Amino acid sequence: MTTNSPSNPLDRKIPTRRISFEESLRDLPKHFATDEDLILSHLAAMLSAVFPDGEDFFVRSVRHFRDRIDDPELKRQVVGFIGQEAMHGREHRALNDRLDQLGYPTKRYERLTKTGLAIRGRLVSPKANLALTAALEHFTATLAEVLLSDPAARAQFGSDQLRDMFLWHALEECEHKAVAFDVYKAVNGGERLRVNTMKVLRYAFVIGMGLQVGISMLGDRETYRRGKLRKSIANLRTSPLFQRSVWDQLNDYNRPDFHPDDIDTTELVQQWRAELFGEAGTLNDLLVTSGSAA
Repeated sequence: MTTNSPSNPLDRKIPTRRISFEESLRDLPKHFATDEDLILSHLAAMLSAVFPDGEDFFVRSVRHFRDRIDDPELKRQVVGFIGQEAMHGREHRALNDRLDQLGYPTKRYERLTKTGLAIRGRLVSPKANLALTAALEHFTATLAEVLLSDPAARAQFGSDQLRDMFLWHALEECEHKAVAFDVYKAVNGGERLRVNTMKVLRYAFVIGMGLQVGISMLGDRETYRRGKLRKSIANLRTSPLFQRSVWDQLNDYNRPDFHPDDIDTTELVQQWRAELFGEAGTLNDLLVTSGSAA
């Protein structure tokens, strides 16, 4: 992970890539992680379960303040942010449909996520929702950077199709990682709210996701097969997603002078733009159209 070399925000391009993974996921096996790993398969499924309505929440939180943004460059980035997040929600909803067919409780957790975020939207201020969006964007961008930069993390996806989908998502998380944060700053969001939101989120997200994965695994017969769970726990301990550096990068959000661009992912973004969507990009065949959308 590269730090203290911020990219130029004026160079930040946030294209909306209209893409469809639905057909490629039709043959997805139930335990798709490498070596049919139990925990990692359920973890990826439960992350996908919260994405569609989480992305909708992000869009609502940022869009609420769009008319208060004076900087034309940030306004352009907000358009790209909304377009990318809308596509993430759509594609993960399609993935969740397939995972539901395989026996994962993804649709149940979609509904719970939608209900929980709707209640939150009624109980707290729009600025507090924007603070949560900015914090969650740092969370997802941190995980995205691990996936894009570490071959071992990518190797944990046994399914090429699912790996491709998460790589696309990770690339776009890095492309728009600073947008919600910059909007929060532009509308004079307070430091105390920003930092305290992340302090709570770091633990709440990990605990909540752990509970979801555990409940999901209770309904899977493979959980009770002798040696299966023990092997999966051993694999989890060496996963790049659970490195101390990931937790440290999440903690970095608490610095008074923190900005997402302090972690320079410019070269990483350029590399994966070329690999996935360049002249010989591996995902070009899945593109429907490309451009910007509000």
